[in-house]
Amino acid sequence: MNAATRDLALARQDQFGRRVAARLDAATLELPRDITERLRAARVQALAKRKVAALGEARSVQVSGGQATLGGDEAPGWAWWHRLASALPLVVLLAGLVTIHVVQNDTRAQELAEVDAALLTDDLPPSAYADPGFVQFLKTSD
Repeated sequence: MNAATRDLALARQDQFGRRVAARLDAATLELPRDITERLRAARVQALAKRKVAALGEARSVQVSGGQATLGGDEAPGWAWWHRLASALPLVVLLAGLVTIHVVQNDTRAQELAEVDAALLTDDLPPSAYADPGFVQFLKTSD
């Protein structure tokens, strides 16, 4: 179906809907007062139920035919499990970052301790390593 045919079909559907709505509006003017009041009360109740249903929380996702829909068919007691399960990856991420930080600090401290131990146990005094002539001597002796 091309776009022109689809637009024509939509226009005809809209026209039909407007005609049906106009006839229903005209027919409501002929209804007795007690029936219109009952219809109004029913409409208010239906809107109140619709608002309550719209405020409900969707707890699951069903996928079918390439479309995803939210559902709320699970028991209410499971809600806190879902919140815990959604917070768990964040907790694991934070624990991993803290572990990496601690391991890196320990590694750095070990490396510095090894360098300090090598300097202190060497035959040369530490001031020799700071002498620019000693650095030049090391470069030329290779």
